[in-house]
Amino acid sequence: MKAEEMRDLFEEGRQSMRMNYYPPCPQPEKVNGLTPHSDGAGLTILLQINEMEGLHIKKYGMWVPVKPLPQTFVVNIGGALEIVTNGAYRSIEHQAVVNSRKERLSIATFYSPRVDGEMGPAPSLITPQTPALFRRLGVSEYFKSFLAQKLDGKSHLDAMRIEN
Repeated sequence: MKAEEMRDLFEEGRQSMRMNYYPPCPQPEKVNGLTPHSDGAGLTILLQINEMEGLHIKKYGMWVPVKPLPQTFVVNIGGALEIVTNGAYRSIEHQAVVNSRKERLSIATFYSPRVDGEMGPAPSLITPQTPALFRRLGVSEYFKSFLAQKLDGKSHLDAMRIEN
């Protein structure tokens, strides 16, 4: 895609941060740490503070634990980047689970498009051979609908799809 298309959408974008604390739980199989979802942002950068396992990603329909490595970041593609790249980059469905013996701490930073922008597949990626897979809408409308629904897999991204 053309660099200016990415720059126009993300250059004046928003960055937000969330700190997560998952206390130890004697019956972790009965608790959701964070339900399965994909992030709405363009990129998520995650630091797993105390290197405690608990992040799982969905790969080929199965949940796979992400082993924390000391002093490393996990970078997730979010829904906004999947939409603007017309599916070339896929957002990752993930969840957090709790542990029976030790708390888990993480910090997530989300990088999102500018709120007054319009979001959809980059025009330079749309051809007769590669039609748009997602509809266009305002970034603020996209995030209002994303934040208004419960976390449920990739349901919000699926609602943005165009049936071709």
